[in-house]
Amino acid sequence: MEIILAKSAGFCFGVKRATQMAFDAAHEHEQIASLGPLIHSPQMVEKLEQEGISVCRQVADIPGGAVVIRSHGVTAQEISEIEQSDLEVVDATCPFVKKAQDYAEQLSREGYLLVLVGEEDHPEVQGIVSYAKGAVRIVGSPEQAQQLPREKKIGVVAQTTQSLENFTEIVSICLAKTKELKVFNTICDATSVRQEEARRIAADVDLMLVIGGFNSANTSRLATLCREQQPDTYHIETSDQLEAEWFAGKERIGVTAGASTPRWIIEEVLESIQKISGLTE
Repeated sequence: MEIILAKSAGFCFGVKRATQMAFDAAHEHEQIASLGPLIHSPQMVEKLEQEGISVCRQVADIPGGAVVIRSHGVTAQEISEIEQSDLEVVDATCPFVKKAQDYAEQLSREGYLLVLVGEEDHPEVQGIVSYAKGAVRIVGSPEQAQQLPREKKIGVVAQTTQSLENFTEIVSICLAKTKELKVFNTICDATSVRQEEARRIAADVDLMLVIGGFNSANTSRLATLCREQQPDTYHIETSDQLEAEWFAGKERIGVTAGASTPRWIIEEVLESIQKISGLTE
């Protein structure tokens, strides 16, 4: 059995930066919390809690000391609440997310209908939207884009982990609905590279595994893209979820992981696949 691991599997720049900042801050502050889970990996959030970084859902729940702003960012209202408190801020917002927030504010200020391509319930999307002062539409698919009204000016930004294909198709639909279109491609380059590599591997293996939190949008999207190439694709969080029967008769196994997946989890999955391989041969 051959195992093909994607080179791009695991932490992206923004997540790596956020976790390092959080661990460093935990050693510098006696009391520290993150506003929402730092990243979408329950296992990493648990490790952070062991280091003393509790998770608070709202600013009012933070007991004091320091607060870590998660990699997905937070809303403008939450930033305002933090600024009015005595909390010390460790801003671990991904720079790419921060750029999307800035563009959303700019387009709104310039009078564009802001179209945000993303998932309405995702914390990154909720944060980006909060920086807009005018009309905003969150669009997740071309079908939803078709329902947009005609507007004189439309501005478009994207959730940083969106697929380029989805973004491009929605932009094309927006073009037909306005006289003036302004687009900022805020998709992270690492996301595009990860998705393309995952597709390529999935098309050339007998079984594809995608590792990452079930609450991770970018991991779920990877699984969807891989499944389009290889129907035998499974999204797992940890090695405990592997099933031996998946591997029966399979010779080439592809593995990738979402941007919030720690390396140790990937290694545990690889070790488990090798053990299963020994049992099925």
